[in-house]
Amino acid sequence: MNKFVGAHTSASGGVFNAVKNAEEIGAKAFALFTKNQKRWDAKPLDTKTIDTWFENLEKSGILPKHILPHDSYLINLGNPDTEKLEKSRVAFIDELQRCEILGLDRLNFHPGSHLVKFKAAQKKDTEFVEKTENECLDLIAESINFALDKTSNVKAVIENTAGQGTNLGYKFEHLAYIIDKIEDKSRVGVCIDTCHMFTAGYDIRTRETYDKTWENFDAIVGSKYLMGMHINDSKPPLGSRVDRHHSLGCGEIGLDAFRFIMNDSRMDDIPLVLETIDETIWKQEIELLYSFIK
Repeated sequence: MNKFVGAHTSASGGVFNAVKNAEEIGAKAFALFTKNQKRWDAKPLDTKTIDTWFENLEKSGILPKHILPHDSYLINLGNPDTEKLEKSRVAFIDELQRCEILGLDRLNFHPGSHLVKFKAAQKKDTEFVEKTENECLDLIAESINFALDKTSNVKAVIENTAGQGTNLGYKFEHLAYIIDKIEDKSRVGVCIDTCHMFTAGYDIRTRETYDKTWENFDAIVGSKYLMGMHINDSKPPLGSRVDRHHSLGCGEIGLDAFRFIMNDSRMDDIPLVLETIDETIWKQEIELLYSFIK
């Protein structure tokens, strides 16, 4: 078995608790916030916290490469405001450094938002939209390069988005555009969220559409950059550009897509992390996913 499934577990009371919470649901992988995701500032990780983290991790048998920490939701590496952009970059560097202290090799993050409110007429101006998006993507790539230059070891793992609001990263082309501009490509990767993928317009519900979507991913981004996945069903329909997760089999995607994933070698040896809406059934959902393996 080469699949490592878990969930985004709570680190309340200390990052070491995320390990215990993962163990309790039978997870072989997990995600966590290494600080309060709704605040800019955070206390440095103290020696006792770090020691307990490593003790718990060793007992759990979960490998660092199967842990996918997520950065703060406040960070916007494509913010057009210079002062706010600088604040985001400093916070992102801090997040990378916290991962390094915890012995983790990857940090998952949403690429960024251009925050430009398009007027109705401008929405139809594809040239204007593309120019705005590309300027933001350039800024995101510049931010990543800046942060990687000031840190070591930890990979920046870009998450695809649903494309809600002014969020970028909803097209495979966006992800490829950013990666192309990263100077050290050994330190960049991608996390694909199935709900985001689906509501951004990529169908994975049937064998035919699943294969076509992932063939497109391979051609545009490249499967070598896939370093994690968020496994979620979707409340909104295909192409709605709305980010609302659902429990597996309860949403618009259905269970077949997750059967395909669990038997797809592209997803071997990377963290497959549930962010479904009912954490009381995460244990059952993990067991369900493993039952799909043929």
